[in-house]
Amino acid sequence: MEQVIENILVNEAVAITTKEKRQHYKEQALSRVGQMGINTLGSLMIVDAYYGSTEVWVRFSQGNVVRCSWQQFQKGNVKNPYDKSVFGIGYLGEGNYKSNNGNGLTEQYKAWVAMLMRCYSLKFHEKNPSYIGCTVDERWHNFQTFAKWYDENHYTIPGQKIDLDKDILVKGNKVYSPEACIFTPSAINKLFLKRQAARGDLPIGVKRCTRNPKKYEAQCRNNTGKRIYLKYFDTKEEAFQSYKVYKEQLIKDIAEEYKECIPHTLYNAMLTYKVEIND
Repeated sequence: MEQVIENILVNEAVAITTKEKRQHYKEQALSRVGQMGINTLGSLMIVDAYYGSTEVWVRFSQGNVVRCSWQQFQKGNVKNPYDKSVFGIGYLGEGNYKSNNGNGLTEQYKAWVAMLMRCYSLKFHEKNPSYIGCTVDERWHNFQTFAKWYDENHYTIPGQKIDLDKDILVKGNKVYSPEACIFTPSAINKLFLKRQAARGDLPIGVKRCTRNPKKYEAQCRNNTGKRIYLKYFDTKEEAFQSYKVYKEQLIKDIAEEYKECIPHTLYNAMLTYKVEIND
């Protein structure tokens, strides 16, 4: 009988202790709601609610809520989809598009990161100074917005690489945006490359004659990439005019070649493209 009474007393004590612990954890959880912190990328976090005994819902300043452990909150290891985590500019945002599909990075994400790199990577600019001063439209800082545009506009051509171009539709453009950009076969994109550093202060397509420095030579690469030497001229302006006529016709010819497999907008831009002496 004494043993029975002793067991009852022990069980009651355990029940009281368990109840006290539960009350303690409940009070602790309630006290943590509303606490603020900063994650590793500098975003303000606020504990919105407790989920179970160890996890919390954290609200960010954009209004989105993320579930994490209390320890993650304390260490700031909570990812906010609006953190500018790519080159200090781009953020993943909230939506259906993912950076990784389980088999590696998605094509949309790789194109987005490459675009941001061209505009905002100092290391990239060291080797590619022509991209200095280029920017990305604020709407495309959000990966979700860019990825949707990508899916609506990207196309494939068997055996060819497709590039994201910013300055065929809008000549001289330096801003990647939905209005200015278009996907183009790499073979077409290369037609519009300008090697300014190589030609110095001469017009595009013009160089001084090696054998006769008083003469100017017009030259242009054809549709296979082979350099075509057009003619020698007394003035750089005459040499440029020769280059201009050849280059504009070349662009039109290649537009006709690709007419059935490129967007009509790109086709029209190629037909009306004008080569200027200050390009």
